[in-house]
Amino acid sequence: MTAASLSDEQRLRAGFWLGVLGVTCFAITLPATRLATGSAADPQLSPLFVTVGRAALAGLLSLAFLLVTRSPWPKREHWWPLGMAVAGNAVGYPLLLAWALRGVDTAHAAVVTALLPLATAVAAALILGQRARPAFWVCAALGSALVVAFAGLRAGSFALAPADLLLIGAVIAASVGYVYGAQVTPALGAERVICWICVLALPLSLPAALWLWPDTAAQPVRAASWAGFVYVGAVSMWSGFFAWYRGLDWGGALRVSQVQLLQPFLSMLFAVPLLGERLDIVAVGFALGVVATIFMSRRLARPVAAPRAASRPMENP
Repeated sequence: MTAASLSDEQRLRAGFWLGVLGVTCFAITLPATRLATGSAADPQLSPLFVTVGRAALAGLLSLAFLLVTRSPWPKREHWWPLGMAVAGNAVGYPLLLAWALRGVDTAHAAVVTALLPLATAVAAALILGQRARPAFWVCAALGSALVVAFAGLRAGSFALAPADLLLIGAVIAASVGYVYGAQVTPALGAERVICWICVLALPLSLPAALWLWPDTAAQPVRAASWAGFVYVGAVSMWSGFFAWYRGLDWGGALRVSQVQLLQPFLSMLFAVPLLGERLDIVAVGFALGVVATIFMSRRLARPVAAPRAASRPMENP
């Protein structure tokens, strides 16, 4: 199925459901990462190995894809955005997230990472020059305040715990990576953007993964932890972006981006069967509050007058 074979209405509908598929893939990342790393009381794979290992797995899959499809090399002007996307999406986000999930449960992490759409919009404003009304920044500050209040309530004080700082750092890293990756999507194509990001990280990720490979004879690792590791490498880091970027392209970034509001709730739901966690009513309440601020911010954001091909990356959350 290609865009040319679809009517406008069918293309929009397909783009929306591809966006839903992409967000669902990403929502499983939190519980899958927790499965892979274990907890502080029951450690499994090290967060550093999970970070480089998932990037190496995605890099090998990406290299095979680029070779089979005979993809051309990116142009000179594409290397800087791709490099920044590597730093944000292949290194910063997975490493900080993996360390944070050693200390907090999935529901806690889902509330903090619910700030990702707002953070990406802020990154787009700063990096790409997208303008927004003052009310947008009020919503951004309100959403941030809700996350700080939730973290303080959990910790018993309003001093952010180390895990919360790691999660906030992960959100910032991911948002920067999303913006730079989306910037080159119209030129390179949805699938090739994430493939080139993973391949660029391969010279570092593959040797590091082999060096950090766990000694399972000394410390056995559960099969479920390996399954979580494979998921975050093959889906969260790679194939999930195929659906996500294609959904943004076909369905329109502004419309499809709203699907990402479902991600924190899906993460909490998937954590129930995968990790045995219970739904946390307080976490759900705070996540609803954060999602409400994101919804209002999108309503109040000022549209950017730009050509269609250039404006889509600016709007990507």
